[in-house]
Amino acid sequence: MSIHIVALGNEGDAFHQDNRPSGLIRTYLGRSPLVSGDESSLLLNATSTVARPVFTEYQASAFGNVKLVVHDCPVWDIFDSDWYTSRNLIGGADIIVIKYNVNDKFSFHEVKDNYIPVIKRALNSVPVIIAAVGTRQNEELPCTCPLCTSDRGSCVSTTEGIQLAKELGATYLELHSLDDFYIGKYFGGVLEYFMIQALNQKTSEKMKKRKMNSSFHGIRPPQLEQPEKMPVLKAEASHYNSDLNNLLFCCQCVDVVFYHPDLKEVVEAHKIVLCAVSHVFMLLFNVKSPTEIQDSSIIRTTQDLFAINRDTAFPGASQESSGNPPLRVVVKDALFCSCLSDILRFIYSGAFQWEELEEDIRKKLKDSGDVSNVIEKVKCILKTPGKINCLRNCKTYQSRKPLWFYNTSLRFFLNKPMLADVVFEIQGTTVPAHRAILVARCEVMAAMFNGNYMEAKSVLIPVYGVSKETFLSFLEYLYTDSCCPAGIFQAMCLLICAEMYQVSRLQHICELFIITQLQSLPSRELAAMNLDIVDLLKKAKFHHSDCLSTWLLHFIATNYLIFSQKPEFQDLSVEERSFVEKHRWPSNMYLKQLAEYRKYIHSRKCRCLVM
Repeated sequence: MSIHIVALGNEGDAFHQDNRPSGLIRTYLGRSPLVSGDESSLLLNATSTVARPVFTEYQASAFGNVKLVVHDCPVWDIFDSDWYTSRNLIGGADIIVIKYNVNDKFSFHEVKDNYIPVIKRALNSVPVIIAAVGTRQNEELPCTCPLCTSDRGSCVSTTEGIQLAKELGATYLELHSLDDFYIGKYFGGVLEYFMIQALNQKTSEKMKKRKMNSSFHGIRPPQLEQPEKMPVLKAEASHYNSDLNNLLFCCQCVDVVFYHPDLKEVVEAHKIVLCAVSHVFMLLFNVKSPTEIQDSSIIRTTQDLFAINRDTAFPGASQESSGNPPLRVVVKDALFCSCLSDILRFIYSGAFQWEELEEDIRKKLKDSGDVSNVIEKVKCILKTPGKINCLRNCKTYQSRKPLWFYNTSLRFFLNKPMLADVVFEIQGTTVPAHRAILVARCEVMAAMFNGNYMEAKSVLIPVYGVSKETFLSFLEYLYTDSCCPAGIFQAMCLLICAEMYQVSRLQHICELFIITQLQSLPSRELAAMNLDIVDLLKKAKFHHSDCLSTWLLHFIATNYLIFSQKPEFQDLSVEERSFVEKHRWPSNMYLKQLAEYRKYIHSRKCRCLVM
C-alpha cells in the first residue's frame, strides 16, 4: 500500500536564495522518525540553473511498510510544461501540500493565481495543507490601492494565507523555521494525521472491493421483505358545537320559555344548556341554592334580570300541555330582552364569540351606552362565583374562554338527577339523563323521543343489550364529546352501542382506540394475551365496522406466525383465510427459502455469514 503526496509552490526566499536551507519536504523526510529512505530519481532534470528547481520525486517508507511517494514541483513553468503528467499527479494525490515563503509575495501570487485554480478543478475530497514558511522581515501593511502593485515584494500577511485556505477548505500552517519543532511536531503531526486517514480510507475501500469480488458458491441467505402497509384510519371531525347550536333552532325538548315584560313570548330554550354555562341560571332553576353559590353579584343579577311566573292565569297557559309544561320566565330588562335571541345563540354556540355578539347587539341597539350595558349583563351571567369580573373588553374576555365551553360544564350533569327528564333502566339500576342533550347529539334518540313511540311519552325507558358501564361511557361521549375506554373489550362494547344508536364518530373513536392498543403490544405480549382477535374481527364485521375489520385482517396477516398457532385461527372463514394467506408476513416462499438455507448450513457445517 502506498501514499502519494504532491507538493506545489516555492518556500524559498527569492532575495536570499544562496543562504536558503533545504526544502520543506526534503527536510521532513530526512528528520521524521516515521520515514526512512532517500531521493531516488528525478522526473524532470533541470540542473542547468539554480533559479529553476527541478520537479523531483522522493520515495521513502512510512510506518514501516507503507510506500511514500512525494512529487515536489516548486515552479509553475515546469508544472505547466507537461500538463498531462501534472494533471495525473494532481488527480492521483492522496494529500496536497501548497507552500510559499511569507517574505516572497511573488511565490504567494504564483500559488494563488496558477496552482489554486488547477487544484480546485481536480480536487475531490483530498486533504490540502497550506504551509507559510519563514519569519516576516517587514510587518508593515501593504498598500490596498487597486492600481498599486508596489506590494509585490512585501511580506504575505496571515490574513491572506487564511483566506486562501478557506477557499480550498485547507489546513493553514505557519512555519517560522525548518527546525525539529516546526517540521517534526507541527507540520509532521498534521501531515501524518492525513496520512493515517488516507491509509484507513484505502483499507476500507480494499475490504469493500474484496467483499464484492469474493464469490460465494453456496446458497445465499433469503432476503426478508417488508410487511404490507396497514390501512390508515381517518378520524371524523367533531360536530359537537353545531349539534348544541342546532338544538336552539329545532325547538325540540324545550323546557323553558322567556317572555317580554309585557308578557309576549320571546324565545324558547333548554335549562340544561343554560345551566351548563351560567350559575345565574343554576340559581334561577334551583339547581344550586344561594348558600352553595355564595356570590352576592350572581344573586343580584338573577333577581334583577329574571322572574319565574307560575300563574295559571298566564296568557297562553291553557294551550300548554298538562303533562310537563315549560317553565315561564319573565325578563325584567326590556333592552336585555330585545337582544335575548342573540344572547342565547351566543351561549348555544359555546359562549366564546364575543365580537360577533357585540356586533349583533349593536345592530339592534343604536346607543353605545345601551350596548355596553347589555354586554356587561351577559358577562355577569357567565361570571364564575367568587371571582371579580374585571375584564373590560370583549377581545380579552374571548381569549380567556375555551372554544369548547360545554364539554366540561355538561359533565356536571352526567348521571345526576338535576334537571333530568328521562331515566334509563339498565341491569336493574337507573341512569338519569336529559332529553335535550340526547336529541341534539343522537339522531336515533331524536327520532325516539319525538316520534310516535312509547319512549316519547314515557319517563322510564329500559335499555337492553348493553351493560351499565358501557351505556354510561356512551352518555359521557354525548355530554362531553370525549370518552376513554378502560381497554380493548370495553372499547368494542362501546363501539357496538354506538352502532346501535348510529353515532358514527364514536364508532371511529373506538376503532382508533382498539387499533392503537393492538399496535402498541410487543410480539411476546401479543402471543401471550387472552384476547380473541378472530372474535373481535367477527364482531366488527357484524356491526358494520368495515374499517376495523379490514385493519384486523391485515393485523392477523402481518402477525401470521403468532395467530396461526392459536386455536381461534381455525374459526376464520374461507374468504378470510384466503386473504390472510395471500398477505401473510413473512411469506410462505421466504420460510421455504429459509428452511433450505438452514439445511444447507447444517449440512456443510459452516457458519452463517449473516449471523
